[in-house]
Amino acid sequence: MTQTVGGPGLPGKQMLSEQVHARLREAILHGAYSPGDPLKPQELAKEQGVSLAVVREALVRLVGEGLASRLPNRGFAVPAFSDRRWQELTEARLTVESAMLRMAIERGDVEWESRVRAAHHRLTRTPAFAPEEGEYYSDAWSEAHRGFHRALLEGCGNSVLLDTFDRMWTASELARRWSSHRAPSRSATEEHGRLEEAALARDPAAAADALVRHLSLTAAALSPS
Repeated sequence: MTQTVGGPGLPGKQMLSEQVHARLREAILHGAYSPGDPLKPQELAKEQGVSLAVVREALVRLVGEGLASRLPNRGFAVPAFSDRRWQELTEARLTVESAMLRMAIERGDVEWESRVRAAHHRLTRTPAFAPEEGEYYSDAWSEAHRGFHRALLEGCGNSVLLDTFDRMWTASELARRWSSHRAPSRSATEEHGRLEEAALARDPAAAADALVRHLSLTAAALSPS
């Protein structure tokens, strides 16, 4: 039976939307849906046992996170490999994060260096895959990965740029997980090692080059064959 609440905006409705959002987010990130699969609100409402309004609210939030696409007159779907957003996101990240990394190398202090080393150590010690979580990168590794990249850039000292990084990172999370299977010979460990080494050597050109290569390989894995 569909769960209902007294009216819009009430805590019950919000809680249901949060729960549906969390379940759908986990399913998409762990490969329960294939690229391009439709996300049909009516079917999801029936599966989740909630109202159509609750499901639509959750789907709209997923669209904002880059984990779903809104299709004109056709509802919602998981983004496809061919979706132009991946190339646009990469272009934006290459532009913004390269500049942030150069700034971080110029401005970062010893505390920044320590945070980068600690974040890289955590990343190297965290298994990339967990059998119980499916075929894509594990949640623990994904969080350690985000922590390392953010630590690298935090030395820039610009909160507006860091907020921009956070939004772009969330929007590109699905592409990162998919790319692990589209480019199996790739060594993320080596790529991250080169990034840390160049950043802590205070070599902005080498660090920016390493970052550009790192981000470009993810985008290349999703390009049409």
